[in-house]
Amino acid sequence: MTKILFICHGNICRSPMAEFVFKDMVKKAGLENDFKIDSAATSTEEIGNPMHYGTRTKLRQMNIPFTDHRARQITIDDYNDWDLLICMDRNNLRNMQRILGEDTDDKMHFLLEYAGLNRDIADPWYTDNFDETYDDVVLGCRGLLKRFQK
Repeated sequence: MTKILFICHGNICRSPMAEFVFKDMVKKAGLENDFKIDSAATSTEEIGNPMHYGTRTKLRQMNIPFTDHRARQITIDDYNDWDLLICMDRNNLRNMQRILGEDTDDKMHFLLEYAGLNRDIADPWYTDNFDETYDDVVLGCRGLLKRFQK
């Protein structure tokens, strides 16, 4: 089983969007028993809060199921417990390294690198563009899933 943790700043917009998009893709591919998927934050700002209404709205619009997600912050144990720690932007990576230390096992990656892109996924908390964020998340998740399909 491959354990994937999606990470963003607050764990209310991008990372839970990626979590539920990837869960949906994995289920549709018949691979849901091959993965454990979750998401977390690098900050403490939103701990315990639900997903942003814009994320929930976009997931509903795209008929992607989701549960009552609550934001949580990554911990040092996450580095040992998860196979991949996939972040949305360079600030996330810097904060992950501050919290988790050096990535000696090559577990920390950017979501869009799986789509062959070298750029951040914009934070809709600031842009209010959940459509653009969703498109980028889907692009990255498709590329990630291709890495695991036979």
